[in-house]
Amino acid sequence: MKLPELIQNAMWDATFDIVELVQTRAVDNLQASMTHSTGELAQSLKYEVVVDDSNNVVGRVWSDNAVATYRELGTGIHGQESPKDLPSGISPAYRQTPWFIPTEAVDVDLNAIYGMPKVTIKGKEFYISQGQPARQFLVPALRSVLDGDAEKMIKSRFDEIQGGLNS
Repeated sequence: MKLPELIQNAMWDATFDIVELVQTRAVDNLQASMTHSTGELAQSLKYEVVVDDSNNVVGRVWSDNAVATYRELGTGIHGQESPKDLPSGISPAYRQTPWFIPTEAVDVDLNAIYGMPKVTIKGKEFYISQGQPARQFLVPALRSVLDGDAEKMIKSRFDEIQGGLNS
């Protein structure tokens, strides 16, 4: 194997190590902060490593579950006002008016858990929501890995190449 290919493989492996750890920490963050959870959100987190059209190694961690976005960024007025660490280029727009959630659409009592008021309209019960604050789990996981572990992981993969070249 030629050196450029060895370097590309080491970078791919290091990126895989990094996104796998980000996903693990994000799951840990979720599980530590959710008391009323089925685990569905934590189980929805995925990761991949790809080589893009410019031959760059790119790692991604994401969820297809919309709740992940709501939790990470917050919703409504409360989400807008809550402190959060947003990556550059991200500027969400927040709904400014309350909305109604049918009580039968959720498995838990949102009044008991979040203090959402309950109203009855034409015999049907609803919760009134003005949103929830951001409760970030993914960005903190990413920051903790990038600030503490990523450099070591990359170095370890490149040390493997160097050790193989010296053999």
